[in-house]
Amino acid sequence: MSETLAPLSKVDSAVDGVHDIPHNKAQKHRRSSSSVSGVFNILDLERERTELTLPIETQRTGWKINSSPNTIEDTSILKLPLVTPPVKKIDLHFPLGMEVTARNMKGVTIKDAMDAIHKAYKKRSDDELESPYLAGFEWDKEECWTRLIVHLQKNPGSAGAANSNSQKKKSKKNSQ
Repeated sequence: MSETLAPLSKVDSAVDGVHDIPHNKAQKHRRSSSSVSGVFNILDLERERTELTLPIETQRTGWKINSSPNTIEDTSILKLPLVTPPVKKIDLHFPLGMEVTARNMKGVTIKDAMDAIHKAYKKRSDDELESPYLAGFEWDKEECWTRLIVHLQKNPGSAGAANSNSQKKKSKKNSQ
């Protein structure tokens, strides 16, 4: 044990070697926009006077506005774009003056519009709603280019499209 060891010294790890080695910062990847190409801003379409078209499937949903959009019978229509060309957001105007906005950076779908409507009406009971069923949407370019008019009706629109919640309850009672 005749070896002599160098005396120990305190090392501050927070500052030790900071100036000795140049710090190479890696370029951080900047987050890109979540919007998809081919999806437009509604104001740009208004400026360019691009016509909007609505799918006919929105008129035969028979959907009750205070129930979840997932209760409609044909759930495949929920994935369809609400308007063509697809837009990032669009206002939905009700005849009594209420207005909601449907948004989706990948293009507003029928489900996005129904979700926005449902959010506004989900706490209302059936007897509070004069016309609880969605009849469809209308785009009136003379009135306002950037919004759709929501039409409601007293009875479900599609044949046999009663509220699926009541159908589920009836089937449960029959099975018991």
